[in-house]
Amino acid sequence: MYDLIILGGGPAGLTAGLYAARSRLKTVLIEKTYLGGQIVNTYQLENYPGYEEISGADLIAKMEAQVRKHGLEIVNEDVESLDITGDVKKVKTSNKTYEAKAIILAMGATPKKLGVPNEDRFIGAGISFCATCDGAFYRDATVAVIGGGNTAVEDALYLTKFAKKVYIIHRRNELRATKIEQEKAFANEKIEFVWDTVVVDVEGEYGVERLKLKNVKTGEESTLDVEGVFVAIGYSPNTELVKGIVELDEYGYIMTDDDMRTNIPGVFAAGDIRHKSLRQVITAAGDGATAAYVAEKYIDSVKK
Repeated sequence: MYDLIILGGGPAGLTAGLYAARSRLKTVLIEKTYLGGQIVNTYQLENYPGYEEISGADLIAKMEAQVRKHGLEIVNEDVESLDITGDVKKVKTSNKTYEAKAIILAMGATPKKLGVPNEDRFIGAGISFCATCDGAFYRDATVAVIGGGNTAVEDALYLTKFAKKVYIIHRRNELRATKIEQEKAFANEKIEFVWDTVVVDVEGEYGVERLKLKNVKTGEESTLDVEGVFVAIGYSPNTELVKGIVELDEYGYIMTDDDMRTNIPGVFAAGDIRHKSLRQVITAAGDGATAAYVAEKYIDSVKK
């Protein structure tokens, strides 16, 4: 029996683990793949306090070293099912069943797909969801980034290190990225914008060769020759395990109060998985700290 189970090893989960470990709660963090989540794929962070610049991988390495120093138990296992409505929270993995008095859900979110006919065929063969993972494969190539937010613009800027030409294709006529990122993109000669346009399909023989596009205002269709496509159109919360158990919003994000409590006593949520206005590393870390603090108070109350 643990005091606390944390599901997810991104910034929210790791921060929750740090606070829980320092509070001497018997805690286990369960992560199915690698620690860090989405941020590991960010090559340069400029808005995390204390660092003028740091890569996502380096920041997570520092977080991991810190939580391990304080004795947090971390296991890499795939969670198969949850039983968290009772006083004892049960998590069944591929290896065993974990039990605790409280649980923090910090499973993050997954990149959304384009939803076009040939997408699955070309994933890994020209379609990528991670510019920092795959950008170097496109040296002197022409590529496209789909999206208009921070991730899309940051990906495009990173890809200019390798590609000879980078198109940003956005369904609107203005970007949603922060002004400083927009300024960088507009000033980069390698970047060209395709406004008011969506991708209809991806074409090619053995790999991506061109995109079929459609202008959302005029309805005009066209093609664009590219060798790589980087999709950055947002994320879907990883809430499949808790659908029908905890309260979700219309988009599938977990509803919480300001103290990260869900509608079930002893069940908390933190990070990108929950309903909120800003999803950043710093807000995920704040969520994790709050969730662990309030979970500790809950655990103390049920012990009495």
